[in-house]
Amino acid sequence: MAHVSAAERRPQLIKAAVDLMTREGVAAGSTRAIAAELGVAQATVHYTFGTKEDLYRAVMEQLTQELITQVKQGAPTDAGFEETVAALVAALWHTVRERPTSHQLLTELSMFALRTPSLQATLQSHYRNVTDETTQLITEAADRAGHQLAQSAETIARFFLAGFDGLSLQHLSLPDEEAEQACLQALVSAVVAMAGGRLDLVTVPLT
Repeated sequence: MAHVSAAERRPQLIKAAVDLMTREGVAAGSTRAIAAELGVAQATVHYTFGTKEDLYRAVMEQLTQELITQVKQGAPTDAGFEETVAALVAALWHTVRERPTSHQLLTELSMFALRTPSLQATLQSHYRNVTDETTQLITEAADRAGHQLAQSAETIARFFLAGFDGLSLQHLSLPDEEAEQACLQALVSAVVAMAGGRLDLVTVPLT
């Protein structure tokens, strides 16, 4: 049998892990099961990635990058700020409708990582990457439109992502197309208002 290098085996194992965990859940993603999914020895997984956590990290990174790439392809380069935010929401929501299993698996992996000390740095890196990419898109949209942001681009990005993550989970759990459309429109309106300083922020007694 021809030798397959670790570099060649890596994407194969990531795909096998994604296919298996999408079908059966994160709990089923043991190195033995992933190896069986691809039809290789369990030792191949450890040789290629070291540990199961390293493989999970690679899966999260790939799923995230695929979604980010798809969204960036849908981002306009010649629109105003409001139009750009609306287009980004539409592109993101398209990934939820087109690839719900990717969003579900990322959510499951995130919850798993919260309880796995060796994956917490990966989880932080995942959210930092998504936040940074969203911050950059908001900054570019504001600069292009000559729009002075009333809040930092990162704060706006965090607000946007918090709302979108919630709507995504609702869609996966209890879909309602009419309600989702209204909520997406409200999210865009709130983001635009927040960015323009037209959103009254109510003091919240957190202490």
